[in-house]
Amino acid sequence: MLEGILFEGLIYSIMVFGVYITFRFLDFPDLTVDGSFPLGACVTAMLLLKGFPVSIAMLLAFLAGSISGFFTALIHNKLKIPNLLAGILTMTMLYSINIRVLGNRANLPLLKVETIFTKISNLASGLIPQDYTVLIFLVFFVVLTKVILDVFFITDLGLSLRALGNNERFITMIGINPEYLKLIGVSLANGLVGLSGSLVAQYQGFADIGMGQGIIISGLASVMLGEFFIFSKRNVFILTTGVITGSVFYKAIMYVGRFYGYYINMTPNDLKLITGLLIIISIIITKFGKTQKREEQW
Repeated sequence: MLEGILFEGLIYSIMVFGVYITFRFLDFPDLTVDGSFPLGACVTAMLLLKGFPVSIAMLLAFLAGSISGFFTALIHNKLKIPNLLAGILTMTMLYSINIRVLGNRANLPLLKVETIFTKISNLASGLIPQDYTVLIFLVFFVVLTKVILDVFFITDLGLSLRALGNNERFITMIGINPEYLKLIGVSLANGLVGLSGSLVAQYQGFADIGMGQGIIISGLASVMLGEFFIFSKRNVFILTTGVITGSVFYKAIMYVGRFYGYYINMTPNDLKLITGLLIIISIIITKFGKTQKREEQW
């Protein structure tokens, strides 16, 4: 069970990075995630079946997710559609696109296809147990992604993106067009989501158009859980560490619910309820903490 928690927590943390960027940095509630996640999985599955290298398939999954995010930000900027509605529109259209990508099929197995995980396992065959090999790879991959994001978000462009959600007027005053920042930020976020979908498809051995259903909620729950473990919201290194921690803890809670929930007559159908309650409880605790700080200041 512990291995499953770590594997899924690390894989989905790539998606949570994307959710964190839109919700916390950009203040852009983006529901495109529910469509770009399976898009990355579908693109990867089809390319692997056609014999493309794994690296190319994953890169194109990232680009496909980025394009979907770019489209959401574009219609929000140019058509003045509210960001929430823009995300819903893109998510809805991606459902049909994902079916097209899979060749008018709802799912596609990857049983006899070489994935990044089979490649990694074969490289260390006989030297390290397979599970440890996969875990080492995932830790390396997630840490590398985190470091790249950490470096990016301390550049001038990255700092501007982080400031956009807090004060868009300030961004305009210093001569930066906030529309460009939204295009970059939402594209980057959905690119990460598509990359996570690519990893999930390879890990699970199939791509399905329903893989993204409710993924935004699990991403939000992971973000809020992660914020319990951070003590500074200014240091981007700590923020991204909180994202990974929150993703792993969320998966741990879901695993515990699945394995031990039968003691209280809980079924897998109740997991969505647990996720929603986690978010509500996190919001209540956050608001209570802010109230306490204000009272201490007075």
